[in-house]
Amino acid sequence: MPKVKRVSTSSVPRPESAAPSRPLRPPTLPRIARRGIPEGALPALALFAAVRVAGIILVIVTNAVRGHPLVKSLAHSWDSRWYLHIAAQGYGHKIWITPQGAVQSDWAFFPLYPGLIRALTTVLPFTPGQAALLISWIAAGVAAYGVYVIGHTLYGRGVATALVALWAVMPHSVELTIAYTESLFAALAVWSLYCVLKGRWVWAGALAALAGLSRPSGFAVAGAVCIAAAYEVVRQRGRAPAGVWAGAMLAPLGWLGYVLWVGSRTGDLLGGYFKVQSAWDSRFDFGVGSARFTKALLLHGGGAVYPAALVIVAAGVLLFALLCLERAPLALVVFAGILVLLVVGGSGSFSSKPRFLLPAFPLLIPMARALTRTWRVRPAHAVVVYGGLTVMSLLFGAFVTVVAHSPL
Repeated sequence: MPKVKRVSTSSVPRPESAAPSRPLRPPTLPRIARRGIPEGALPALALFAAVRVAGIILVIVTNAVRGHPLVKSLAHSWDSRWYLHIAAQGYGHKIWITPQGAVQSDWAFFPLYPGLIRALTTVLPFTPGQAALLISWIAAGVAAYGVYVIGHTLYGRGVATALVALWAVMPHSVELTIAYTESLFAALAVWSLYCVLKGRWVWAGALAALAGLSRPSGFAVAGAVCIAAAYEVVRQRGRAPAGVWAGAMLAPLGWLGYVLWVGSRTGDLLGGYFKVQSAWDSRFDFGVGSARFTKALLLHGGGAVYPAALVIVAAGVLLFALLCLERAPLALVVFAGILVLLVVGGSGSFSSKPRFLLPAFPLLIPMARALTRTWRVRPAHAVVVYGGLTVMSLLFGAFVTVVAHSPL
């Protein structure tokens, strides 16, 4: 009987085992957050941009209705003219003599914004007004993104979105998109404060120094950085890293440098700048001017801008108290507190005081948290509230920039 040759089964090709059946899924893209942008930032920034673009359009339409040049109120309102003149001619070439005989000079205006305008017009074919608006618009976007990042870091996506949304509809938010320093100052302040929260002290100090070159209230950022640094030193019992000390030393250099430069130009190193500001009726009088204004307004009344300004300032004080109860980070509380103190305790035109509160975004944290809670429980109510705030902000912005004759 013939032998049967055995064949190794290993040489026989076997059918591949069937893979377990799984539903086909499209390839997933990496989340934006993995690239460093917090999740939800883009919708929040889109909302901010939409509101502010609507504000710009409404200002242009109001100018057209009143027969003004379309962008007159955007690029050539009040202080804007001084910044554009400094950008074109430099300092020491423009003064204004008030009916009371006070000599107001351009040294009252800090150099960073006009310096950027001049730099941009040097390298690009822009007029000073166009360059000023472009800088303000870019800075507003950078600031809004920073506000979102801080809100997201501290409270999450919902509060961060509400914080940016509310900042877009503050009563004077129109001034984020005109040729003023508010958006530039806010951008530098926001990111300096973020660096404090993240422990990047040298960056915090450098940005605070730049903020101090942008406007007189710029030292509020330096104050926040220095006080937060001092707290860190105490917390670590004097063993804080060298970066904490470096940031604290850098922070006030911009503001102090310009103040001393003006003093040297006027012949009074320490007091010259403050004399320049006094000619503009801008000084810290511990609230005497605010009290007199309030009394006069209550007794004699005033145009719509002034009662609105009083209400906004009072709301700022209330929101600061609520911010303290929120136990927000020290740097945010100090920054907002200094700005509120300057508004309440400083003299000058009361119609401008709400603008000085515009960069104080931490004041909106209590409102943002409340709006977020409302959205989760009754979203329709939140939409109605925010819609009402948006309409009032847009109308008020067009009114104060085009119709009213009060200083911005």
